[in-house]
This record gives sequence, structure tokens and C-alpha cells, in this order.
Amino acid sequence: MVDDNELERLRDIAVPAPDGVAKARAFTAAMQAFDLDEKISAVSQGTSAGLRLTERARMLWRDIMQRKLIATPAITALVALPIAGYAAFEMLKEQPRIIGGNGTVTETVADKPGAQKPEQPAVNEPLAAAPAKEKKTDADAETRANSQAAPAAPKPATEVDTLFRQEATPAAKRALQATPAESGQLAAGGKDGSSNRVIMSMTPPGVDEAERADQAPAGAATTMPQSPPAMADSKLMVQPAPMPADQLQPQEENRDRIETFKTNPVHETAQDPVSTFSIDVDTASYSFVRRSLKEGALPDPDTVRVEEMINYFPYDWKGPESASTPFNSTVTVMPTPWNEHTKLMHVAIKGFDVKPAEQPKANLVFLIDVSGSMDEPDKLPLLKSAFRLLVSKLKADDTVSIVTYAGNAGTVLMPTKATEKQKILAAIDNLAPGGSTAGEEGIREAYKLAQQSFVKDGVNRVMLATDGDFNVGQTDDDDLKQLIEKERKTGVFLSVFGFGRGNLNDQMMQTIAQNGNGTAAYIDTLAEAQKVLVEDASSTLFTIAKDVKIQVEFNPAKVSEYRLVGYETRALKREDFNNDRVDAGDIGSGHSVTAVYEITPKGSGGEQVDPLRYGQAKVDNSGVANADEYAFVKIRYKLPDEDVSKLITTPVTAANEVSSFDAAGADQRFSVAVAAFGQKLRDEDQTANFGYDRIAEIANAARGADPFGYRAEFLSLVRLASSLDGNK
Repeated sequence: MVDDNELERLRDIAVPAPDGVAKARAFTAAMQAFDLDEKISAVSQGTSAGLRLTERARMLWRDIMQRKLIATPAITALVALPIAGYAAFEMLKEQPRIIGGNGTVTETVADKPGAQKPEQPAVNEPLAAAPAKEKKTDADAETRANSQAAPAAPKPATEVDTLFRQEATPAAKRALQATPAESGQLAAGGKDGSSNRVIMSMTPPGVDEAERADQAPAGAATTMPQSPPAMADSKLMVQPAPMPADQLQPQEENRDRIETFKTNPVHETAQDPVSTFSIDVDTASYSFVRRSLKEGALPDPDTVRVEEMINYFPYDWKGPESASTPFNSTVTVMPTPWNEHTKLMHVAIKGFDVKPAEQPKANLVFLIDVSGSMDEPDKLPLLKSAFRLLVSKLKADDTVSIVTYAGNAGTVLMPTKATEKQKILAAIDNLAPGGSTAGEEGIREAYKLAQQSFVKDGVNRVMLATDGDFNVGQTDDDDLKQLIEKERKTGVFLSVFGFGRGNLNDQMMQTIAQNGNGTAAYIDTLAEAQKVLVEDASSTLFTIAKDVKIQVEFNPAKVSEYRLVGYETRALKREDFNNDRVDAGDIGSGHSVTAVYEITPKGSGGEQVDPLRYGQAKVDNSGVANADEYAFVKIRYKLPDEDVSKLITTPVTAANEVSSFDAAGADQRFSVAVAAFGQKLRDEDQTANFGYDRIAEIANAARGADPFGYRAEFLSLVRLASSLDGNK
């Protein structure tokens, strides 16, 4: 025990040089006094790994876990270092030990009278750098005696000095000396927030994962734990135990693969008067955007495909009178709400709606991904519920087959009539995830099965449901594209339904759906499954026209500039329009397709491109046919069972124009609001000064009939984006 006499003697002794041995002895004396004062219990504790823990150390780790430590890969070790050291520091308060000069482990707490010392595991089990526990020697006894005596004069440097003088790296010093704000920046991956981040949670021995999760509050601040006083000089006072690899819990990296693209530019009509693109009836982008916003984050701009957002909604465009003409087009010219100098040319297409009684028989093959990556609540479980909804929609003479793939592909259900509903549902319910992802093998097997039960003059379709992560067999998009192109010639089409996130291969899904004469949808909720597979089942399953292309020629005498809103990933060359070998999008029964051009009328003063000073011939209206037209719209398509395209043309004149934006139809105005919202989320220049409040105002005024609540949901998304976007 340290009494007053001892303190008096210590006061009169000259202060020794600050070497490692002096520090160790001072530290030992302080811990002895602390232990006697605290009367620490000698109850045996610990883990199977041999690391002795007190309840105070456990609470320390829990407190650290509540901070949700986040580190980039570059500073993971640096952040773990002070934490491990801090934990070891707290543990030494109970049973402090130091490593002696001869490499042995020495107790530094005096034996208490009557206390039974529990059997203790060797320290070197969790401390990789420490030697194995040895039998105590005379050197150990001498070290024990010295630790309880008054400090002596400094001794020559020993291994203890080497241990204590380990220097932290410059990066570690910066981390230890950083302010709380700077620590947060280091944890986030730099002041600009850039760099790939790995989110790491560390669970100490004795604290199970469930306990850690229960104690980590949602939204806990990301901060750097404060280092203890013993580490203020960046010297290591104890040798930290390395965290076992199985207790490092890095958050799964987001590996969504999305195609990047640039926004369509403004074209000068005099030099480039023709615009050509394939129609797009996919809706996956809208679901991506909705999920991101509802999770409290603005979407990645590359997930925002404006045309898919517009075409997500049903519109009451005027349709054709009969199936002989599969669709009808309506063109409207109106003022642009976000630019007083331009106008919008709104092209709307409505497909023929096949009556249920006239719908052909369906031969459907469910191609379902059951690989290990599908083992998430929003993947296989949601997928199974979604396909149960589709089964309930089928007619008695429709046929269902099920092929699954993981490490390899296999047939779960041979062609079965929809009348055997319970058999089909049982096959769906029994699906379980596991293994790798042999998607290419699954596709081949599904097409083979579809051919075996092919229905002439009917619907033959493979319905692929996946998170898109192919990692066995052909995985390259171009290879898969060639496979799908070959199979579609047999009359079997393919649609793709994406599930989940973090592993979603949207780029691959878009590629194979576009080349499989099908559609791509993203199902994030059961309500979305209801929309895609039940309410829009006719559009999803029954194709009325394939390889649909649009080409617009603008009149330079009336239009000086134009730009197409969206369809960046569907652009075609001018010569592709008349080439029937070039694939394009398909239109299903009752489908609505919308395209919006922003045009700059001649002489309006809204031109973004300066005219050339030299070499550009002036446009002369005299003697030019159709000089009063804004543009000429051409649409090419093929009937589902034909290989030769047909042509529909529509001139756009003043007769198609309305005097004010409010004079346009409700559906036109609502679709323009969606177009503005999509551009706003992509941070495009044209809508930079067009506020979310104005978008909501237009959409609310044009809400019209909304039986399923889609437009009401859109308004809620606009409000969410407004609150998340600091630029408004």
C-alpha cells in the first residue's frame, strides 16, 4: 500500500528521465493504488479466446459501437488502433500486466490476503506480438519485487522501451489530434466526401452481434472516439490486441451496375434537322427514384431515365379504332413552363387495347434467380409474392413452367395449366436461395422449355426475375445480347423484372430486355408487383407492335433549335430508321408512350447556339414545300408476327398548337410535370431555376382521375425531393 511516508519519500527523489521503464513503473504504481481504492472483484471472467474482460470494458466497447465507427479503407487500421488501445487500457485497470525484458508476462497487482487467484489464460493468445506464456522464473520474481518498490534510477533501454516508443504514422497523429468535425470528415472519406467507403462495425469478444445491434441507435453520429490521456503523445502505452477477422463487420459494398449516359444536347436545326430513336416502355427508372427518395436520399442521376418516368403513368390518349392499326399518335405544341422563349412538342402514342376475351393463350416460363445474392427480404421473398399475384391473373388455358438457376439451372415445374393453381403456387413457395448465379445457363434452359410448349399465334414469353448478378457462364452484356437476339427469332420474347438493391445489374437487365422484345421493370414493393403483373398485365404480356421507331424532321424555317427530353439510351442513327434489321422497342396492349421535344421557334430569341458567321446558307421559305410546318413525325413498326415494317406519318402544324400551357390537356400537362421532375433530379441546366413547388403545382392541377393513386404518390415524391435537395 502507498502511505504518506512513501509519498514523502517519492516527493524527495529526483525525477528520472522519461524513458520506457520509468513510465511503466509509474503506470504500475498508479494502477495498484487505483485497484486498492476500487476494490476490484477477483471473479474469473473472460472468453474462449483467452482475452480477459471486465464489465467496464464491455460497456466501453458498447459505447464505442453506438458511435457507428465509419472508416475508409485507408484509415481503417489507424482508427482501430486507438480503439483497441483504449480497450486494453481499460482492461489493465482490472488486471494490469506488462511485458518484461526477458519476454515473460508479469503480474503487477499485489496478492490480496485470502483471495484465490483464478486460473488465467496466456496473454499472448489475443496479443499476436507477445511470446507464449512461460513458467515463472527468478527474473519474474525480481520484476514483481521491483514493481512494488520505490522507483530506482533509469536503466538501459530494454524491450519495454522499444514497445513504448512505437510511433504512430503521421496519418494516425492527424486522426488523434483532429477536432470532432475533422474526425467526422476523416471517417466520411475526406473533406469532399469522395472515395469509396467501407462501413465497418467492430464487435469485441463477449459482445454478440445481436446485442451490439440492439445498442446501436438509428442515425447515431459518426465520430472518432476520444483517445485516453495515456495516448495523448501518440505513443503506445500498451500493445493492442488485434481484432479477430470474424468480428470485423464491413458493410456490403453497393455493387449496383447502372449505365451512365449524357443528357441529350441542343441541336441546331439548320445543321442537324433529324432526330431518330427507339420507343421505350420500360418503367424501372421510376421505381429506382421512388425507392431512393423514400429512403431519404436523392437518386443517382444515372438511374433517372426521364422517358421511363413519364411512361410509368397511364394516360388517356386517343387510341386506334382496330388492331389492324396497332396504335395512334397525338401531337401537341404548347408553351414551355420553364422557358418563355421555347415551346414543347409533345408526341403521345396509344396502343390498341386488346379485350380480355380476345387475348391469345399464354405460354409463360418463369425464370427465377435463386442464387445466394437473392437471400434478402426485398428479393426472393418479394419475388415469390409477386409471381403469386401473376398466377391469379392467368386464364385457365394458359401454361406456366418454372426454371431456376443458382450454381446451375434446373426445371422446377414442367409446363402446367393454370387450372392447377395450387401446384404452381407450391412450386413457387418451395423456392429457396443459395449458390452462385449461372444466369446464362438458366436463360438457355428457359428458352428450351418455352419451345417445347410453344403456342402458335399465342404469347410465348420468358419472364426473368433477378437482381441481375450473373457470375457463372456468359456474363458479358454483349454475349448475352447475342444469345437473346438469336432466341427471339424463334418467336419467344423475354421480359425482365429486377428485385432488390446493392447487387442490381440494371445495365444488363436493360440490354437483354431491349433485345428480347420485352420490357424491364423494377419491383421494390408488393404494390409495384400489383401494378406491373396485375393491373398492367395486358401491356406486360401481349405485344401488339414490335421494333417501333420514331423519326422527327424539324423545319429550319420554323424551328432554329431542338432537344429531345430523355431517350438518351435509345438513340438511333438516321439510317437505322428504314433498316428493318435494326431492333427497337415494343408496344404492349394499351401501352402509352410519350416523347417530349423542347423546340426554339425561329426568331424567338431563345437560341442557345450562336449562328455561324461564315458558310451557313440562309433559309429561304420561298418555293419550299410545307414551309408552315413545325416538323414531320414518322413512326415505323412491325406487327408481332411480321418482319417487314409499316410507316405512319404525321405533319405538325399550327393546328396542333395551343395558345397557353393551361390550354393543353390534363394528361399532357401532368406528363410535362413528370418530365420537369426527371430533369430536375438529373440537375439539367434547362430546369435549374424551375422549382419543385412549381412542378408540384402543375402536377396537382393536372392530377385528374387517379384511381390507383399513382399521381398522388408522385406529388409526395416531389415534396420529398424538395426537402432533400438544398438547391431547390
